[in-house]
This record gives sequence, structure tokens and C-alpha cells, in this order.
Amino acid sequence: MAKKVITEPPTTTTLMSLSKKFNWGDFVRKYMIVGVLILFVTALAIMTDGNSIEPVNLVNVIRQVSAIGIIGVGMTFVIITLGIDLSVGSILGLSAVVAASLVQVPGGSLVKFQGIDLPVIVGVLAGLGVGALAGFINGVLIAKFRLAPFIATLGMMSIARGLAYLYTGDGRPFSDLKPEYNFIGQGYIFNDPNQPLSGIPVPVLLFIVVAGIASFILSFTKFGRYNYAIGGNETAARVSGIRIPRVTIIIYTISGLLAGLAGVLLSARIGSGNSTLGTGIELDAITAVIIGGTSFKGGIGTIWGTIVGAILIGVINNGLDLMNVSPFLQIVVKGLIIIVAIIIDERKNSKKI
Repeated sequence: MAKKVITEPPTTTTLMSLSKKFNWGDFVRKYMIVGVLILFVTALAIMTDGNSIEPVNLVNVIRQVSAIGIIGVGMTFVIITLGIDLSVGSILGLSAVVAASLVQVPGGSLVKFQGIDLPVIVGVLAGLGVGALAGFINGVLIAKFRLAPFIATLGMMSIARGLAYLYTGDGRPFSDLKPEYNFIGQGYIFNDPNQPLSGIPVPVLLFIVVAGIASFILSFTKFGRYNYAIGGNETAARVSGIRIPRVTIIIYTISGLLAGLAGVLLSARIGSGNSTLGTGIELDAITAVIIGGTSFKGGIGTIWGTIVGAILIGVINNGLDLMNVSPFLQIVVKGLIIIVAIIIDERKNSKKI
């Protein structure tokens, strides 16, 4: 004879135990940034009489932060492993001038390589290659020569910017770029010919593709798990057989490669390669990563959080511009955001100890 199972209604103790299983801290950490973004968008919409949430303006905001977001994706890999890359802005500038110098329209008075007409893809690959090489050197200095990431990338920041100045000679930008190259930064796809600003901007598409690939790598590959393991406990990662120097070199190479891509994108957007391009963008990228939930303590971070962080920066900048706030005050605001984000991160990690 089968036993009768008697079910009782959940008691207060049972409900409390179920609530403990649901980690409210993790939930808040994962989705607080989305709430903050919605709050900022709503507030700015009220203060700008709705101008900030016009579809054209929102698309423009995302296009403006595409370069920051792409660099932020590489920076996410770096910071998850307890690293930092201060050289991405200078690498961007060096990649931009190299790429632009190879895609100028032949015959101009300011063409660097007279008599040479190269395909646009050569310039793009050259820009990406310069970025990847600089990142590789960073990785070797950190992994093989045991330099602190701050020191190694600080040195590369100066070297890459100096090389960009030397490459341009008298400091003049390389202009008169081919239309096919400028399309990378200015063009749209899936657009209606009758509506010039319809469709998806190419920089936004590149940002989405880069973020999607990076998110897949971090979430579903061994290499992604190695990133979190190194940032969480480097000693345990080494004991478990992870080849930390190799992973470190790859991570910084990725960061440099994405900085090179951002250099190609920005130079194509403005139609010239300038040696000062990307100055200070490393701070924007770090800000996007930190406010997106990646911890300076290592082992914690997501690509989607960085995406939201980059968009939040764009929304703030755009809103302040619409309200005619001084650009110098905007720099102050960014600094305050970094400090607040790091304080929140410190308090969050101290509670776990």
C-alpha cells in the first residue's frame, strides 16, 4: 500500500530560506547599472524637453560611444585579470595615422606615399596590425619581464604617442582619405535611399559584433574561464595548470587590436588621421568598464555591463551637451563617476570578506 504524502503549506522559515537562495546582492550588482541608465535617460529627457530621447539622437549617442565601447571590451578582459591598460588611447592614435596614411586619395599635396595607390583593406589591416603589435609588446613586458601592468602600459602610452607624432612629421593630419575608408566611420547599412540617416551606422554594427564575439568568448570558452580564474586567484590558476603568461599576452594583444580597430573607426569618422586622436579615451573606457560592474579586484565582470556603461557615458555627455554644460565640467563629472564607482566596488568586495 502506497504511503500518503502529506504536503504542508510553506512556513515563514521555509520562505526565508528560499529568499536566501535568491542572491539579492548578485541581482542588484548585475542589473543596477541598467536601472541607473534608465534613471539618467528619464531625467535628461525631462530636462531637455524630450530632445535627448529622439530616435536620431539616441542612435547618434551610440555611434559616438562605439569607439569607447570597443576599447572598453578589450579593457574588460584586462581588468578582469587584475590588469590595466593605459596605452589604448595612444595605440589608437598611432593606428589611426598609419591606417590613414595608406588610404589617401593619390595625387594630393599632403599624401605621405606619393605614387602608391593601395586597396583600403591594406590600410585597415595595417591599423589593426599596429594595434595588435603594441598590445603584444605590452603583454610580453608584463608576462615575461614581470613588469607591473601600470608601468608597462604607461611606458607604451608615451612610446606610441611619440611614434604617432614622428610618423606624421610636422604634426599635420593625413586627410583626403578614400570614400570607401570613410564609410567605415560615416556609413550606414540597411538604410533607405530616400532617408539619408536611416539604417544602422557602421560603427554601431562593429561595436555590436565585437561585443557579441567577446561576450561569447568570456562566457562559453576555456579562454574566458581562464580570465576569471586568473583574476579570482592567480596562484590557484597557476596550480591548476593555466598557462598564465600565454593568457596574459593574448589578453593585452586583444586590447591593442581593439584599440587599433577604434583608431580605424575614428579616423574614418572624421576623415583624417590625427596624431592626437584618442587622447584621454582610456579614461572613458575604464569608466565604462568599472561602472558596468567589472571589479578592480579581479575575477568579476561582463561584456554586457561594459556596453551599458559605455552607453551611460554617452547619455551623460550628450545630455550635458544639450544643456550647454561646459566641456571642462564634463571632465569633472567623469572623474567623480570613476571615484564613486570604485568606492561602490570597494564596499561591495569588503562585505564579501
